[in-house]
Amino acid sequence: MSLPRPFRSVLYIPGSKDRAINKARSLPVDAIIFDLEDAVAIDEKANARETLTRELAEGGFGHRYRIVRINSLDTIWGKSDAEAVAKMDCDAVLLPKVESAAQLDALAAITGDLRIWAMMETPMGMLNAREIAEHPMLEGMVMGTNDLVKDLGARATPDRVAVMASLGLCVLAAKAYGVTVIDGVYNAFKDEEGLRAECTQGRDMGFDGKTLIHPAQIDTSNDVFGPSEEEIDLARRQIAAFEAAQREGQGVAVVDGRIVENLHVDTARRVLAQAEAINQIAAE
Repeated sequence: MSLPRPFRSVLYIPGSKDRAINKARSLPVDAIIFDLEDAVAIDEKANARETLTRELAEGGFGHRYRIVRINSLDTIWGKSDAEAVAKMDCDAVLLPKVESAAQLDALAAITGDLRIWAMMETPMGMLNAREIAEHPMLEGMVMGTNDLVKDLGARATPDRVAVMASLGLCVLAAKAYGVTVIDGVYNAFKDEEGLRAECTQGRDMGFDGKTLIHPAQIDTSNDVFGPSEEEIDLARRQIAAFEAAQREGQGVAVVDGRIVENLHVDTARRVLAQAEAINQIAAE
């Protein structure tokens, strides 16, 4: 069985900044979103495509999953971005403001077999999360919580109550169709305590990782979205106890005063598989 690819930390990098791209080659991040959209000034769009094409061709990113965020296809840059990305040495293309499966069809008509990720950042996108997650080319969803708060006319609060329904809809859709789902950014990049709290909230909800705006956020995100030593230890003990119970003809086991059934063992095996995948990355 192949190990699951970790997406604990997903860092935005401007596609126009060769120095930032070069630095990303050595960061302990699981995935990089090379941004051709918001992070690139209007008069730099064409240059950014050329810079990113050259930097990706040079390689050196190791295990880091390479995602390129293009401009929307309804902009004057979107089609050219998509055509360029189709020829880049990357793993996936990220489309902003996805609201329907038809938008993914239009992108796939240009990018071919390249896996697609969808920015989920509008009210309509939330309402259509299921059809988006069901698309055969979709590999991941990325929450765009800043845009979502704006479009909702809501207030951004630490508990994220305004977007909780939207976050839940996307997690449900992603899990139903086996799609990776990544939480939105935390804007105060110097606030480690606040970042940890929001990462923990996202992890508890079922998100696979978090998008980041600064390298200083990587360690916290990796820590929260990776299994802890306590979780790894519990997983091993649950599997061992359940296997021992099965040998004795029992269908359940007890660990730390709690019942352990098949569903707990499945979760435990996923924890150990994730830990092994992370260890392999660390060994590179």
